[in-house]
Amino acid sequence: MPSNTGRGSTDDRNAAPPLPAPLQVPVADSHTHLDMQSGTVEQALAKAASVGVTTVVQVGCDIKGSQWAAQTAAAFDAVHAAVALHPNEAPRIVHGDPDGWSRQGARTPGGDAALDEALAEIDRLAGLPQVKGVGETGLDHFRTGPGGKAAQERSFRAHIEIAKRHGKALVIHDRDAHDDVLRILKEEGAPERTVFHCYSGDAEMAGICAREGYYMSFAGNVTFKNAQNLRDALAAAPLELVLVETDAPFLTPAPYRGRPNAPYLVPVTVRAMAAVRGTGEDTLATALNANTARAFGY
Repeated sequence: MPSNTGRGSTDDRNAAPPLPAPLQVPVADSHTHLDMQSGTVEQALAKAASVGVTTVVQVGCDIKGSQWAAQTAAAFDAVHAAVALHPNEAPRIVHGDPDGWSRQGARTPGGDAALDEALAEIDRLAGLPQVKGVGETGLDHFRTGPGGKAAQERSFRAHIEIAKRHGKALVIHDRDAHDDVLRILKEEGAPERTVFHCYSGDAEMAGICAREGYYMSFAGNVTFKNAQNLRDALAAAPLELVLVETDAPFLTPAPYRGRPNAPYLVPVTVRAMAAVRGTGEDTLATALNANTARAFGY
């Protein structure tokens, strides 16, 4: 769940982008944050379905968000949940660490016992049938300073174990931490289904992920002018390991960068991805839908 640098004019930067033309083959948004978007869940799902986005994976980033994800997935057939402590949540829990990232600001340190308690709740949620993934977890060396790295790594390793024990997909947040993420996956043994959310590596890393059978999920930033590395990775990735996501409300695809993102904008990214791969829109959408169902086991 990275931050989104604003683009667009003063007049339209807060306006919702228009509905894209509907996809003829339905797809899933493999990673979204409905709890951070405007409007109701019902409205978001209806708007998405109207353009062919018929399934979403709602992703938690802390205890409250993960509980909400599980409750929402239980209430709506079109929603599946993933639950976790975001990589930058772990140092906040342990240290109350402003080196970490927070929507709420630093808080009173809780120590290792508090992290264990939080992980126990993630473990409980991961056992629920509507929860299909454990994530977003991983490492973030961009927002968390050196003092928080140990807590991040301990949390990541614990999430890997939880995912494997419950047979759920592992959803990875990897920001400026490619080598360490790959190393820890190797050391711990990755779950059978592992998804690099908002894939941020290059074509060489895509080759490593392909050899390991890791899914690579591409977000709206694949459309950004300065993201040739992502387009190269998308071109190199095996079709059967490619997913699409919004990470909404972040990473709105061009030409709407900086405006609010939502699952209904998946078609914009799908069409850009099809152009990069030189394939038909329907062919890509068919693969994306099947891949997401296989990755998350629904």
